Amino acid sequence: MLKPIALTALCSLFLLQLQAQNLYMPREIKQAYTKSTRSPDGKPGSKYWQNFGKYNISVTLTPPGRTVKGVEQIIYFNNSPDTLKRLNMKLILNIHRPGASRDGNASLDYLTEGIQVDSFLVAGQKKKWDNKTAATTNQAVGLTKPLLPHDSVKLDITWHFDLSKESGREGVIDSTSFYLAYFYPRVSVYDDYQGWDRVEFVDSKEFYNDFNNYTLNVTVPKNYVVWATGTLQNPAQVLQPEFAKRLSASMTSDSTIHVATLAELNANSVTAQNATNTWVWKADDISDMAVGISNHYIWDAASVVVDKTTGRRSSMQAAYPEAAFDFKKSVQYGRNALAWFSANWPGVPYPFPKMTAFKGFADMEYPMMVNDSQFGDPVFAQLVQDHEIAHTWFPFYMGINESKYAFMDEGWATTLEYLIGTAENGQAKAAEFYKQFRINGWIGDKSTAEDQPIITMSSEQKGGYGNNAYGKPSLSYLALKDMLGDDLFKKALHGYMDRWHGKHPIPWDYFNSMSNVSGKNLTWFFNNWFFSNGYNDLAIKEGVKGKDGYTLNVSNVGGFAIPFDVVLTFADGTTKTIHQTPAIWEANQKQAYVTFKAVIGKSLKSVTLDTGIFVDATKADNTWVVK
Repeated sequence: MLKPIALTALCSLFLLQLQAQNLYMPREIKQAYTKSTRSPDGKPGSKYWQNFGKYNISVTLTPPGRTVKGVEQIIYFNNSPDTLKRLNMKLILNIHRPGASRDGNASLDYLTEGIQVDSFLVAGQKKKWDNKTAATTNQAVGLTKPLLPHDSVKLDITWHFDLSKESGREGVIDSTSFYLAYFYPRVSVYDDYQGWDRVEFVDSKEFYNDFNNYTLNVTVPKNYVVWATGTLQNPAQVLQPEFAKRLSASMTSDSTIHVATLAELNANSVTAQNATNTWVWKADDISDMAVGISNHYIWDAASVVVDKTTGRRSSMQAAYPEAAFDFKKSVQYGRNALAWFSANWPGVPYPFPKMTAFKGFADMEYPMMVNDSQFGDPVFAQLVQDHEIAHTWFPFYMGINESKYAFMDEGWATTLEYLIGTAENGQAKAAEFYKQFRINGWIGDKSTAEDQPIITMSSEQKGGYGNNAYGKPSLSYLALKDMLGDDLFKKALHGYMDRWHGKHPIPWDYFNSMSNVSGKNLTWFFNNWFFSNGYNDLAIKEGVKGKDGYTLNVSNVGGFAIPFDVVLTFADGTTKTIHQTPAIWEANQKQAYVTFKAVIGKSLKSVTLDTGIFVDATKADNTWVVK
């Protein structure tokens, strides 16, 4: 006979397993739970593992040339239980090669020869490398000696590439300004549920990287400044004393310090006056490195307290040309974002020592950096910068597989963008922007592709990808926040983030963790939002006047479990609002009944369902007029 404690534990385990079973799970994902690398309670399993690399990279750029030359050493650690007979290398810049798979067209200025590997050594032995046969972002490399579990292998690579003339996520910004991203060969992720990540980079979807330790050396001519992911190791060697002093002062300053002005850059007085300078950057336990280079970008900096408990500060920097006037406020916008996100939503202190806003064209996030456009609208510029900084937590803190599950990071960044936008610009403006840019396009498009389930892998989508990655999942997160209430929602969110930061969560880890930490079986909710072809569309089927009040029969035409307000309008023009959380749909996701009492001394004229940012596809049937 089981003791009561053991019986309780057994019942809890059974409920967890039942919950997990009720959500569709692909066979490859099921294997991870069978192998105990992932747990039905949402935690990493007892046998969870992930691989790791130490990267030492040196790159050289000599403007006006746009050829980047690189030398790289990788020590790759196999923490898996598997013996690896080959490695899969990611060469993301091969997206620029003619013939590469892409979701969009490519101009002549976009095309290059991609990464050209000059030599590739495995454990000191040279491996043959053919740069011409395949326009692919994956390259398998056979190992002469298999890499055993808990062993490591050393790779030595020399390579070069030409920066794309057309700047997007990376490339030539102007004749003397450049952005380097995804610029080095790397070992792709080998994980517990799919093995090697061999999803092609097709430009629209994003990335999946291990957490590695990096040392990056960037050699450029004198008078060129380098900004990069990580902490600058040698400011005194690459900057003149006055500018190194200003940079140091900015690390504890709330006010923006002009580290280098345009006049000072034009006077060639900022950097050390060696023929070339090598800027050394270090970053540990991070998923990627990015680099900005210019000889005429203004450099501003300040800092902000991101952890009130410890008083830890993070640097906020900006690099931009004089004409990019949006960026003159970037440092203070960034200080606000870092502090607000750290203290409010997600409410996890910014984990890195620095953030840099670099003026480019991508409106794109990188670890510790954002590459944003000049919009000519400071309010919009702030919102875009907020969105990109929000990506710090998703995917860079959480290690998300964006190429398959983009909603796990873009959906959260969209949610955080809305929440901070409400704080910055007020509820009305934030809601207007959110509906205009995130929701209306989806609700107004009746094509089949737009109503694919959110769980559909991003790598398998073209039509529908944007809405499945951004607006729809964001609505699901906001709906769950509405249903659980802020305190319980934040508790559950922090539980998920605490368990999976620095690791590789998948959707089922999120689903199971949120249920486990909240203490509520949310399977019905996740089935509704992530595994259905739902959309937002409510209708009042009928209204009935009773003895003491009214009952509305509300039909959920679209299917999504959305919150809504019941707005009562009286004959005297006054109104009353009754809020309904998504919990109203738990028992029956097709229809619900809303009952409310008559207001003494008031004559009810009409009732309207207001779905707010959960924009209703057919608003004409949302009102009942009392006869």
